[in-house]
Amino acid sequence: MPKYPKQWGGPRRNSGRKAGSTKYGEATVVRRLPASWADALDRALGERQLLQKSPESESIEAANLDSSLALPLAGGRVAAGFPSAAEDFVEGKLDLNQLLVRRPNATFYVKVAGESMRDAGIFPGDLLVVDRGESPRHGLVVVAVVNGVLTVKRLYRKGRTIRLEAANPAFPDIEIAGETELAVWGVVRANVHPFI
Repeated sequence: MPKYPKQWGGPRRNSGRKAGSTKYGEATVVRRLPASWADALDRALGERQLLQKSPESESIEAANLDSSLALPLAGGRVAAGFPSAAEDFVEGKLDLNQLLVRRPNATFYVKVAGESMRDAGIFPGDLLVVDRGESPRHGLVVVAVVNGVLTVKRLYRKGRTIRLEAANPAFPDIEIAGETELAVWGVVRANVHPFI
């Protein structure tokens, strides 16, 4: 086995990154953990990254799918006209997690702020159910990071042309070209829109 000079290995003066020079603006630490824990840790941290707030998003929350709340499911379709007794139509129970979430380990929520997706039925205060396991395809609504800014837009991808399209003429589309950095966090699977 070769012998290395004593100055090799271990801490050395003036080596490594300078404090505060990382993208986080502060010193960082390394932690070792079993590989099987990595996904759970990422979810627990809410995919924590230093991002600027965009007018399109307010907060990101990991989907808590450990609990369930099954509520009565009315059968048939609800009439927008003359009401009828709802008890006559209960056909079972439904947990919204079963309806809205395909991949619990790859799902998170994001709360919307801003009106760029208004014409797609996405309004400020809505809660989006986002699936990281779904492949982002042309025409789907995605949550993406563009140059460090989180946004929700419709993905346009044909040939070499990629852009994120707003669903409100008051907002410009975002062209992805040149030095523009794009990372798609996931595909919007559902929109929870409160009425009151």
